[in-house]
Amino acid sequence: SGHYGRGSTEEEIQFALDEIRNENDKLEKETAILTKYLKRVDPKDIQTQIKEASPVQQDVVRVHKRRSRSRTGSTERLLKLTTEQKCDIAQREHDELREEINKFKHETEKILDTYRATREEAEIRLAEMKKSSYEFNRDIVLGAKNMRTGRVVAERVTRYFEDKMRSRKALIEKLRLKNSTLKVQKKKLQLQLKQKEEMGEVLHEVDFKQLRIENNQYLEKIDERNQELLKLKHSSGNTLQVLNTYKKKLNNLTMESNRLKLEISQRNELLTKIDKETELVEKKKEKSTDCDSALIPLL
Repeated sequence: SGHYGRGSTEEEIQFALDEIRNENDKLEKETAILTKYLKRVDPKDIQTQIKEASPVQQDVVRVHKRRSRSRTGSTERLLKLTTEQKCDIAQREHDELREEINKFKHETEKILDTYRATREEAEIRLAEMKKSSYEFNRDIVLGAKNMRTGRVVAERVTRYFEDKMRSRKALIEKLRLKNSTLKVQKKKLQLQLKQKEEMGEVLHEVDFKQLRIENNQYLEKIDERNQELLKLKHSSGNTLQVLNTYKKKLNNLTMESNRLKLEISQRNELLTKIDKETELVEKKKEKSTDCDSALIPLL
């Protein structure tokens, strides 16, 4: 900007101001990246980092220390990073940001998996409630009525709820045993992990990433199996409804068949009675004919 004097045009001054603003913006961004990088450096490990770090990291730490000392001094020495140092810091911050994004993505996937499991559990429970309601209406509201009085038989209601309680208790016991088995497996895995840590066989980051990938694959397979199981349950519910419909039709047809059999039996009895009466009339007719034949010569 020192090249622009009183004779400079307004466009030139504006151009110079834009350049200064752009340079300031770039410096602010570089400063923000450097500050974020230095915040991740543990002050207790600065000396160790200077000894063990690369030349670029050593220069960055020296810059940080010199700037800290310059705040109390009367003069401030202008320290600048080379392009290579800036690229190295930017790359490190880029890797750190990518790691944070991956971590956030992994946590988000876990939350989504939890929500999916909750939704699937709610759908399964809703299907079970619909099935229980249908069975209650079929077996109790409609099936347990006394045909003569029109009232629900109390014994069948009691037996229905006792059967439900027994099935619930059996399910609770099954889940309790499964939970105990999982707890034993968890303790076993924790003990194995502790033994590996004591023996210095801690898994590296690459191993954890590989295990995370495999775990995600298994979770996807489990999700697919759960979806298939849910579809099978829905299909089973639909099949049960169709079966119950056909059972009702069969019951109606059986009742109609019994009615027709009774009617056929009654008509057969009537036909037998008519045949006997017809035979009796025929005998009387023959007897009457014989009498008429005997009387004609006398006349």
